Amino acid sequence: MSNSTFHLPLNLLPDEGSPDWMSKGDNAWQLTAATLVGMQSVPGLVILYGGAVKKKWAVNSAFMALYAFACVLVCWVIWGYRFSFGTQLAPFWGVPNVSLEQRYLLHQAFYGKFPNATMVYFQFVFAAITLILIAGAVLGRMNFYAWMMFVPLWLTFSYTVGAFSIWSPNGFLTKKGIIDYSGGYVIHLSSGVAGFTAAYWVGPRLTRDRERFPPNNIILMLMGAGMLWLGWTGFNGGDPYAVSIDASLAVLNTHICTATSLLTWLMLDLAFFRKSSVIGAVQGMTTGLVCITPAAGVVEGWAAIIMGICSGSIPWFTMMVVHKRSELLQKVDDTMAVLHTHAIAGSLGGILTGCFAVPKLNHIFYGVSGQYVGLFYGFDVGRVSTGVRQVGIQLLGILFVVTFNIISTSLICLFIKLFVPLRMSEEDMEIGDEAVHGEEAYAIWGDGDRFESSKHDVELAVTKIRSRK
Repeated sequence: MSNSTFHLPLNLLPDEGSPDWMSKGDNAWQLTAATLVGMQSVPGLVILYGGAVKKKWAVNSAFMALYAFACVLVCWVIWGYRFSFGTQLAPFWGVPNVSLEQRYLLHQAFYGKFPNATMVYFQFVFAAITLILIAGAVLGRMNFYAWMMFVPLWLTFSYTVGAFSIWSPNGFLTKKGIIDYSGGYVIHLSSGVAGFTAAYWVGPRLTRDRERFPPNNIILMLMGAGMLWLGWTGFNGGDPYAVSIDASLAVLNTHICTATSLLTWLMLDLAFFRKSSVIGAVQGMTTGLVCITPAAGVVEGWAAIIMGICSGSIPWFTMMVVHKRSELLQKVDDTMAVLHTHAIAGSLGGILTGCFAVPKLNHIFYGVSGQYVGLFYGFDVGRVSTGVRQVGIQLLGILFVVTFNIISTSLICLFIKLFVPLRMSEEDMEIGDEAVHGEEAYAIWGDGDRFESSKHDVELAVTKIRSRK
């Protein structure tokens, strides 16, 4: 047998721009997945919020999302990323530092076969959407100047703590073995609790707005919801940090659970209200996306179906029955119901992950054998105590995220209140976008003119014509 030298194709040879530790395929997918997640926010949630609120709040609601996206990115690269994923400073935090230097950004990330620049971008879009989800709870009355302060403060003193504790290799919950595949805790549970807490401190909308708050454009709302759904391909598909079979499974499970949840919510609406609500379908879609997020790549397809049934029914019950009967819950004006669609659905997903997590799939995802065993598989393989422990860790994670976010969000709101009001004035809330931004969403008369002024101009012209006669 003759000796021969193996030669790589030219396009795969390492060079200065593609070092030997980097996978071009993994890097390409990671950048694509991050962009899909970014599009969930801009334009996805910008469009969804802009269409889901009253016409007078369309600009303000969409702009809250756009501002948060931009603000988070600047804060993220200056200090946020290293707080969340840097060298350990405390059990809950990394050492703050910038993520802007070439020698850092071009170095291999803490996980995955791609550079830090890709990881910083990927983790940014998750941080940004978390703040934008919080905005959903306070639409229609939060002072925009207060929101401008809230975004960097909450990112710094709340999001980074959750991300480090649960996602960083040095986090205390990471070391305990919590399973949060793609953000059921870090993103959805935290945004749901923080949004509900912020809504308490900001106060309610005007009474008539709270009693009747119809979407100004349901078609636009559906378009935003569709971008949110399809963007979740990157949300869950990007978290193995590789173009792997686990990424494929995560994507399929995501869509299975979401479709099942939407249909379950729809069936319940039909059974109890005799109408197929489009808004209800979007809520069912959202709870399905949220519920599967902590489990996407570590459960089988049949578990995704069960999780979809649970996410389409349990949050429906808490929203339609429990909320309406609870005086405490009704005191808080949660505009987009983030408590139910994100906090409750995220908690539900975390608990069900502890039940359905498959040891083999966890081994593929975490690279650790035997540590992560779902409760049901614990019974199957004779490791019941390990399965019970997993559920216990999932519950501990819920307790930590809920408690920490109630405290941190309350302190941040009280701090902001020392400088600017959290809530708009009654006069501004009566008018809406024009009072806050000097702009309105729709020009429905003439070329860019508002209907009211154009109408008066026409009436004035008619009066002049009649006077000439």
